[in-house]
Amino acid sequence: MHWDRFFDDLEDQLASEWEAERAALDTEAERLRLSRVTLRDRLTLLAERDPSAAVPTFELADGTILRAAVSGVGADWVALALTEGRPAGALVPLGALASIGMAHAELLRSARPAPSRSSLTERLTLGFVLRDLVRRRASVTVHTASGRTLAGTIDRAGADHLDLALHEPGSARRADAVTGHRLVPFTAIAWVRVDGAGSLV
Repeated sequence: MHWDRFFDDLEDQLASEWEAERAALDTEAERLRLSRVTLRDRLTLLAERDPSAAVPTFELADGTILRAAVSGVGADWVALALTEGRPAGALVPLGALASIGMAHAELLRSARPAPSRSSLTERLTLGFVLRDLVRRRASVTVHTASGRTLAGTIDRAGADHLDLALHEPGSARRADAVTGHRLVPFTAIAWVRVDGAGSLV
């Protein structure tokens, strides 16, 4: 009887040690997995958020704070559907994100394993999306990291910069309405507002 209890205690102790070891391995594996999670992965999961969840806030390099839902994620940018004011979309270079505010539950959900992305999405750069705005002749407002605001239409988008024809916000680009031109490096862009576009992608 005494030996039975002794072996039961040993068995319980061994089981506890195995559980502790498995928990430590699981914790270490989770730490390793989290060390490989990118901001793009987390933004991709935010794009799949529950519509009833609180809308995140995005603080940008120019100090602007936007309440918006993620509508798309590319190689080096995120597209946001603005939830306040008139319908508009925002195109934000990942490097211009200062912080993202969200409910704790959404924060945890965005850290779970991300679904596999298509190789096409991996190749969609900021320049690619800006060239699409050139094709659409969309009226935009470019907000620079220094706090300047430039309204107009993007005439051309190169590898690392864009040409902007300046005119009144929301109006069509006509030769007689253009008041000037600006060449803007992508590195200077905090975000681009596209009016009437709830989603850019």
